[in-house]
Amino acid sequence: MSAVTDPATVAECLRVGTGFSQGDRNWLVEQFSTLDARLAGFHADATELEIMVKDRGARGQKVTLECWLSGGEKVVTTSSEEDLHAAVMDVRDDLRRRIDGVKTRNEPRHNRNLREVPQPVVAEE
Repeated sequence: MSAVTDPATVAECLRVGTGFSQGDRNWLVEQFSTLDARLAGFHADATELEIMVKDRGARGQKVTLECWLSGGEKVVTTSSEEDLHAAVMDVRDDLRRRIDGVKTRNEPRHNRNLREVPQPVVAEE
């Protein structure tokens, strides 16, 4: 993967959907901050995250986290944990694993020479 000039971050890409308020957004960004390292390999202008919860606080609530990555890849994770915090952590951890899978599929396997690596610039005398 080439160097990304404007890397994606959770704070920049996260939208709150049904069941969450804008007041919840800061808490969610804090909980998802560990995803920043995974998202950094994707362009911010082509990456989106959206989290929503159905039947918040009720038995059988369902948290869904959708992620659209640059390159057209869409990743969806869900959790039916009864505790909202546990459900948010569940979808976060699942998304982290799935992003790792996307990166692995897109990188050349077993050959570091095929990966794009910026070459140092040598100044002429």
